[in-house]
Amino acid sequence: MSHVPTAPRRDRREPGEVFGPGFTLFADMLLVGLLTSVASLPVVTAPAAFAAASATLRQSAVDGMPVRFGTYTGHLRARLSAGTLAAGLAVPLLVVVLLIDAALVRSGLPGANIMAPALALLALGAAVVGLRATALAAPHQLSAREGLIRSVADPRGTLLLACAVLLAGLLAWSIPLLIPLLPGPLAFAAIAVDLRSAKLDDLHE
Repeated sequence: MSHVPTAPRRDRREPGEVFGPGFTLFADMLLVGLLTSVASLPVVTAPAAFAAASATLRQSAVDGMPVRFGTYTGHLRARLSAGTLAAGLAVPLLVVVLLIDAALVRSGLPGANIMAPALALLALGAAVVGLRATALAAPHQLSAREGLIRSVADPRGTLLLACAVLLAGLLAWSIPLLIPLLPGPLAFAAIAVDLRSAKLDDLHE
């Protein structure tokens, strides 16, 4: 039976440490979020940027490794490929779906009351599967198929991640200044769900 390695927890602060380890992880998450936003500016690099964010935060949360700019860029370079850039084309497609959904909500066309919620659920599902795919460790890194399989196999984790996506959307709508930081919490939520799923699999073995 395999076990997910965990870093030893520190309940006390080190001498000279102003904030506890929990606040340090929170700050690292925001830093990674900002780096991910910058790396995602070309749009097609978004999958690789989120995968790099997940790998960096996984090392920080599980292995206790500090988050550094070089660490993130190293993960980003390792995940940039023709395949991930092609997968990045799904991002503008998702935006188009949301725009169509918004137009249907505003219109009084017949069937709009059915199509609008269906498109919204489709966009939410695609975002959740995409996040789960970016949070996967080797050998399933950035596998949309594996992300879909795990989303179906772990409905509770999928629901938790969907709530995180909805909360991020609400924050982006209400406080636009937070948008550059939101990729960090989303990547961390995906990592938490993936680690939770791995622990449940260990318990069932």
